[in-house]
Amino acid sequence: MTSLNDKQRRFVEEYLVDLNATQAAIRAGYSEKTARSQGQRMLTNVDIQKCLSEGQAARATRTKITQDRVVQEIARLGLSDVRKLFDDSGRLLQPHEWDDDTAAAVAAIEVDQRKEPGEDGERYTVTKIKAWDKNSALEKLMKHLGLYERDNEQRQVIVNIRDDLDD
Repeated sequence: MTSLNDKQRRFVEEYLVDLNATQAAIRAGYSEKTARSQGQRMLTNVDIQKCLSEGQAARATRTKITQDRVVQEIARLGLSDVRKLFDDSGRLLQPHEWDDDTAAAVAAIEVDQRKEPGEDGERYTVTKIKAWDKNSALEKLMKHLGLYERDNEQRQVIVNIRDDLDD
């Protein structure tokens, strides 16, 4: 980052926080009025691009988060099977009984203690399981694998028109 001035270095640091060029420019000291154009201009600077790439690579190494790992996590959500939450008799398994893929697909668990109406009403538990959006995960996988492009190519219609008006 030696070829960058202080504001540019600060922009690189701030951009790596949230990948928002306008906000990074503001936090780096540019005015709110010009932050959008300054942010976009800085993203086209070769030296800044190099520093951003180095920063992202360093973060990936530090956090051990790779593209492959992200795709694997999305696949866990997209290919999840809600039946794995239950045993053979239909009883909801306890979270510690879930396999890793099933547990990853669960976004939230809500447990509610209730009582049947009346003085002698029996107590019971209602457990709600919310899963991550499977369709969204599958769409992300399809985009990553280029399935939309292939589908678009297959649908492409070519029409040849012959003009015989000169006769």
